[in-house]
This record gives sequence, C-alpha cells and structure tokens, in this order.
Amino acid sequence: MEKENKKIYQLIILGGGPAGTAAGVYAARKKIHTLLITESFGGQAINASIIENFIGFERINGLEMAKLFEKQLRYHKELDIKIDKILTINEKENILEIKTQSDVYYGEKILLTLGRRCRKLNVPKEKELEGRGVFYCSICDAPLLKNKKAAIIGGGNSALLSILDLNPFASKIYLLTNESFLRGDDSLQEIVKNNPKVEIIYNVKVLEIEGEKMVEGLKYKDLNNNEEKKLAIDGIFIQIGMQPNTELVKDIVSLNVNNEIIVEPLSGKTSHPKIWAAGDITNLPYKQISTAIGDGVRALLNIYNNIQKTDIKEFI
Repeated sequence: MEKENKKIYQLIILGGGPAGTAAGVYAARKKIHTLLITESFGGQAINASIIENFIGFERINGLEMAKLFEKQLRYHKELDIKIDKILTINEKENILEIKTQSDVYYGEKILLTLGRRCRKLNVPKEKELEGRGVFYCSICDAPLLKNKKAAIIGGGNSALLSILDLNPFASKIYLLTNESFLRGDDSLQEIVKNNPKVEIIYNVKVLEIEGEKMVEGLKYKDLNNNEEKKLAIDGIFIQIGMQPNTELVKDIVSLNVNNEIIVEPLSGKTSHPKIWAAGDITNLPYKQISTAIGDGVRALLNIYNNIQKTDIKEFI
C-alpha cells in the first residue's frame, strides 16, 4: 500500500532493545512487511559493563550485546531499519503516522518497545562514570562489587531490594535517602535495618560523584546541618525510580499510575486496536532482558495472528 507516494508498512516497531529486536526477527521470519525505527540498539542494557544473566553467554557487556542485536536484525534483509529519533505518533485516515527527525512513515499497526529510562541524579561525574562504578541495575551489576564498598541512593523498594542483591558481594553498603524515613515495605526495612553490613544515612542530598576512570567516592550534604561530607566507595547504585518512555503515546493508549502502558498480558494488546506494546514500557512485572525478549515475541505472534485474522495459538 502507498500513501502520498509513500508505502504503508503492515507493522512499524518502535525501539531497538531486547523486545524490539526479538519482534523484528520474528516479523521478518513471518514475512510481515515491517519497519523498525530506533535511535540505537540494545536498550538500557547497553550501559551494563558486564551481563551475566543473559542466557547463552557466561559474560557479555552491554555494548557487545547491542552489536549482536543489530547484527541479527540486519541479517534479515526484508526488514527495513531506520536509525532516527521519533517525534510524534498520530492516526490519520485509519493509518498510523510516525514522524521522525528526518522523515514520515505510515503503518497499519505499531508495536511499542521504547523501554524506560532510569531517573538520574543529575550530578557531576554521573554520566562520565556510568558503567564504571555508576550503576542502575543491581541484579545485573552487584557481582562487580565483590569485597568492595557500595552506596545505594534511594529509600523505596527498589533501593531496599538492591541491598539484597548486593549483600552476598559487597563488604559494606551505605544506603542514602533524602528523607528522614524509608518508603519501602516494612518487611524489607526490617531485613535491611538488621543487616550489619548496611549503614543508613538519612536526610541526604548527593552533590557529586568522585573519580576519574572509576568511581572512588561521593560527596553529599547532610540536610540536618548543611554540612558537606564524603564517602569513599567503589560503586554507586542509583535507585530513585524509573521512567517509562511513554510521552509520545500518553494520549493514544491507556497508562497506569506509573505511566506504563497497560497491556493484555497474553497478547501485548493495548487499549488502541492497532497498537501493541512489549518490554519495559508496559505494566508487566520483572523488567529483565530475557522477559522483554519473550514479551516481544508474544506480541509479534499476536500481531501476526491479527493480520491473518486468526486466533490460532502457536506452539513452537
């Protein structure tokens, strides 16, 4: 099909992380006329210095994994791939329109796999030392702090769960929060407060992360007396929340209170009949590389069934 001398894709996949990559591979194999648009490959995991829970690899870093994702996608010549920034998503004359910085694309259906991003502290050296002592995923990177000192920033469940991830490895764990109390579940708080490795520092504002090639410490302000203090640490885990990348679709599909896209878990369908979603952008639990891949495959197969106008379930 064509619109204003431009072809209309059966499917446009937005995002090149684990969910988008898996969906792209399956779309090519199912001979669905597909365009994949992404700014980069790999998703959040590209920032991981070492990944040890990606099945098939004992150890792989995020950059290597992203290159493998791209290589596998480009192997499928029938799959169109555009590296571009997505600006708007609209529906016009029953067709979905995607505007990017460089062009406009049209599709009958969309699969959203835009993932989420970690909330940042936005302090000096945070960006420069990302992956070199500054981490956002304790499940992924806790083993890197074996016999080392670590700091966790945050006071909610994600921060408290990070302590559980770090506990088998780190020699000392500092928990810094900007409030006078912890927000996490009482059961988690009890575990953390009774852990001899853990020192909780309340009423803190992180000012700066220190280090040149690797994290060496952090500077913070004690909000009780405005005194500036330092901690000598080898790594810092920032656990102050996540932001799903749903700004482009907040007026198109239904979101929950956390701004995640609400999907039907067995299909990836959203509230919009022509839009599916998969991976970390959705309200499904357990935000992991492996689960995102499964989400992407499941959603793609449901899209294929929708195109074929069948509800046949596939068992592979």
